[in-house]
Amino acid sequence: MDATDVELFRQRLLARQAELLTVADTAAAAADTVELDQTRVGRLSRMDALQQQAMSRENQRRRALELKRIVQALSRIKEHEYGYCVECAEEIAENRLEVDPAAPLCIRCASEREKVRD
Repeated sequence: MDATDVELFRQRLLARQAELLTVADTAAAAADTVELDQTRVGRLSRMDALQQQAMSRENQRRRALELKRIVQALSRIKEHEYGYCVECAEEIAENRLEVDPAAPLCIRCASEREKVRD
């Protein structure tokens, strides 16, 4: 992978980071504490509000995880280590980076990690 390819991936990572930060700002209110005033809101409405809150919190968690992966990938770019697996140091296939520019592992190491989790 040449410097032009790395710069394209860096631009994609920065754009995705900006997008996630924008969404995080607008979605913060959805994860706030649900008001449980029974005199103002019916039981089903409260249940729906609690479910929406739980979904919003999970989305926040996933956004935070993706942001962390993006920051790590940008750090690897600065250190000239981008595109190499953080476990085995083999080159990550460019097709894999096209799908996920923040991928820290080659397909072999990612598969091995999945086997361990299962």
